Order: sequence, then structure tokens, then C-alpha cells
Amino acid sequence: MDLKELLEKRLPERELQFLKGAFDVIGEVAIIEIPEELSHRERDIVDALLDMHPRLKTIYSKGSERKGVYRLRELKLIYGEEKETEHKEHGYRIRLDVSKVFFSPREANERQRIARLVRPRENVMVMFAGAGPYSIAIAKHQPKVGKVFSVEINPDAYKYMIENVRINKAGDKVVPVLGDVDDVCTPYFGKCDRVVMPLPKGAYEYIKLAAKCLKKGGGVIHYYFLSSPDALDEIKEIVSVDIQSVGRKVKAVKTAKVSEYAPKTLKFCMDIRVK
Repeated sequence: MDLKELLEKRLPERELQFLKGAFDVIGEVAIIEIPEELSHRERDIVDALLDMHPRLKTIYSKGSERKGVYRLRELKLIYGEEKETEHKEHGYRIRLDVSKVFFSPREANERQRIARLVRPRENVMVMFAGAGPYSIAIAKHQPKVGKVFSVEINPDAYKYMIENVRINKAGDKVVPVLGDVDDVCTPYFGKCDRVVMPLPKGAYEYIKLAAKCLKKGGGVIHYYFLSSPDALDEIKEIVSVDIQSVGRKVKAVKTAKVSEYAPKTLKFCMDIRVK
């Protein structure tokens, strides 16, 4: 039974039409968007969420879109208490505070897709690594990976990344790096077989940097972006030009849909093989 079905007996039809049934559960924390038209139904929505997920300790409503360098949104506590949580997926654990660190549970399958592509002895750069979910996924799925250099600018996310590396026993593989990718990636130029760029808004600014991180013999860039489906060819051309401007060449491109972001806007990952 989904959230809307649970609320059918509590809310009249004229109010149900405003309900957005999608919500995120991160460990023992839920985050939901409550439209202004349903603000007076907050308690009913909380009760329905608890019926669906009795183990929830904390529920937030979204107060804003994600914004700022740290990609955080304002959150309003509507149930429980503010606390860190531990999210489990595909055999590993991610500890974090959702009010301080960006994390999307909806990308669990995408993280596994990337992890399955990594080959033994590859060195991987994960830009915008957050609390380390992509890095941990890679290290756990590919135990023979070389090093996973994981760059994050948010000090709170970096702190949790170090903790997640510890609790997942990935310290011999994942290398947390605190700082802006513009400032800290230079030592890794020419050392990586693969670069992961899980930043859908603004990652295009770092395509050239990602290409410079690849080894002389080439490698793969996983570039995430938001777009309408009819703009993919144009984006592919722009990315190819940027990569060529640093002396590299695009050998092959494969684009995969990751998730729906907004009406007529989807999140994609472009897997770019570079030589």
C-alpha cells in the first residue's frame, strides 16, 4: 500500500490531488515534500509514513530545493529529533546527517552499475564524493580496485566519508580528499583509469579537469547531468569539444537515464570512453 492509499480515508479527494507520494527513506529518517495546500494535514501525513515505515525515528519536510556548494536543502523537523542515521544498501553502510550532507537513496542502483564497471587494479577518481557512497560501493563490489580518490568540499561530508571508510573496512582502497576539485585534483593528473562525476548541476564545468585525471592511455568519465531527452546530441557534442581541447579524444559515448528530476527533465549519466 502506498502513501496515497493510506491517506484516502483521512483526506478528501480535493486535498489528495496535492499529495506528492514520493519520499526518501534514509536509514531511520524520511524526507517528504508537503505542499502548502496540505500543511494543515502534516500530522496525518506523518502518521501514514509511520504506518508504512514503523522504524522511522525522524521525519523532515522539504523547506527548499537543494542549493549552495554543498547541495543541501532546508529541512523542517516534523517528527522525532534531529540525529544522524545509518543507511544500508547492497551490503554496505553509509552513516550521515541528512541536514548536513547530500545523499540520494534513489541512486543505489546507479552506484551499483558504476561499481560493476570497475575492473581490478583500476584507479578511480570520484569527484563530489559526499559521504562516500559511490566510493564505498566501488570498493565493496571490486575488492581488487587500486585506489579510489574521493574528493569532497563539504567538511561535514568529508568527516562522514572517513567514518564510512572505517565502518566498511575500505581504508586500503578509498582515499578521502578534502577540498574543491579545482584545487586538489592536480596531483592525480594522469593517474586514473576512471572518473565519476555525480553532480548533476554544474559538473560540465569540470569535464576538462576529469579528462586531465585520466591516464595517458585513456579511460572512462561518468558524467552526470540534467536534460530533456531531445538535447542529448547537443550535450554530447559540447562535451566532446571540451575533452578535445585538453588534447584527448572521445572514442565512444553511451548515455543512460538515471532518474526523473522534474517534468520534462531527466537525470542522465554519459559514459564517455576517452583516449
